[in-house]
Amino acid sequence: MTALGLSGLEHARALSKKPNEPSSDTSVIFIWLPGGPPHMEMYDMKPDAPSDYRGVFTPIRTNVRGIDVCELMPLHAKCADKFNIIRSVHHTFADHGGGHKRFLTGRKPAEPTGFVNDAPMVGSMASAVLQQQRKSHSLGNYVVLGNGRVNNIHTFSFGSAYLGSHSHPFTVSGDPSDPRFKVQNLELTQGLSNKRLNDRMALLNSLDHMRRRLDRDAGIAGLDALNQKAASMITSPKTREAFDLSRESDTLRDRYGRHLWGQHAIIARRLVEAGVSWVTVVMENPYESGIKMPQDGVYNWDSHAVNCHLFNDAKIRLPLYDKVITALIDDLYNRGLDKKVMLVVTGEFGRTPRITVRPGSRTKKDQPGRDHWPRAMSMLVSGGGMRTGQVIGATNAKGEEPVARPLTPNDLWATVYQHLGVNPEITIPDFSGRPMPLLPFGKPIRELAKVS
Repeated sequence: MTALGLSGLEHARALSKKPNEPSSDTSVIFIWLPGGPPHMEMYDMKPDAPSDYRGVFTPIRTNVRGIDVCELMPLHAKCADKFNIIRSVHHTFADHGGGHKRFLTGRKPAEPTGFVNDAPMVGSMASAVLQQQRKSHSLGNYVVLGNGRVNNIHTFSFGSAYLGSHSHPFTVSGDPSDPRFKVQNLELTQGLSNKRLNDRMALLNSLDHMRRRLDRDAGIAGLDALNQKAASMITSPKTREAFDLSRESDTLRDRYGRHLWGQHAIIARRLVEAGVSWVTVVMENPYESGIKMPQDGVYNWDSHAVNCHLFNDAKIRLPLYDKVITALIDDLYNRGLDKKVMLVVTGEFGRTPRITVRPGSRTKKDQPGRDHWPRAMSMLVSGGGMRTGQVIGATNAKGEEPVARPLTPNDLWATVYQHLGVNPEITIPDFSGRPMPLLPFGKPIRELAKVS
């Protein structure tokens, strides 16, 4: 890979596994909830807190003693033995851009605002190493699914910075619940036969050979890699099969929900089954696939009072979320993928424990909301061969900050890298040529260790 350099590749291969450790077929499904999910309405409810903190929803018991979740997520209550809740991850970047970059790169960003990365997103870094460590195939090893906003690599700070544009994910933004759904760029142009495609590929290869002699720019190399990846995917039956949801039963598709979130989650499972190492699913806007947004709703998880009525929005958002996340968990376990696949579900930060009341920008009426809060957040992890049915860490009585087992996003990524067999000490040169480790600090979360 051009960005790594030959010496970097050899170093990566040497460090990618511990001595005598066999290579493993592992993968990650990363569910990204941009905007900041409200931890006190989901996984860290505080029913005994003052009324201006606790909200209006009631916690319900799950099938694991000691684990409670919001009443709007009853399906979570039925499978809590198959996931863990982490309540003590925190950081200091309260802006969306800074929060995205801090969380997704494992580094403190140079700029506390804006979404353009100055360090690669962890998915790109893992993908870069795994591409050298594992046999490549037509699907690549890094795919992002979501609505049309994923097509801009900087919308959610998914950029790969000094790693190079060839490390960007393949993005899919269509709605699989639409009967007309097809994956963009995976269809041959009408009238383009395989022979003509081969002719075009030969011509492109000749032109690329000339171009590489004339221009050694890293951007050109990245474009070459992307062209090769796209051509490989276009001609691969395996690719078409992975995205073909007609191969799934109506019962299963209904279980996930005939909705952008649910159908993308099924594709994510199909992709990791097919060998993709990292699949990100952006679950941002619940008001798609025919679901109308109410006047007091908001398209993402950014539940300021000016944006939405926190509780009314949650009454639509959380049942959809409950359905798709638990369907994915059950599906992974039912198919025996719970050791191969680690599922991580999170946003960039939590919400302020204390509720604010402001006039809504659309309703013009006073409504409750919560603001940005990186000092406490909750997330769900499942699979990965780990022991499940645990709550890891705790916040204080008002949900303001960790009081037990404080963790950072880097500890989560160290855990994910360990699952994938990627050594976080591998270095990649930045724009100035300085060797940068995949992860500058962080330790695997011991409670999430793989059970032998």
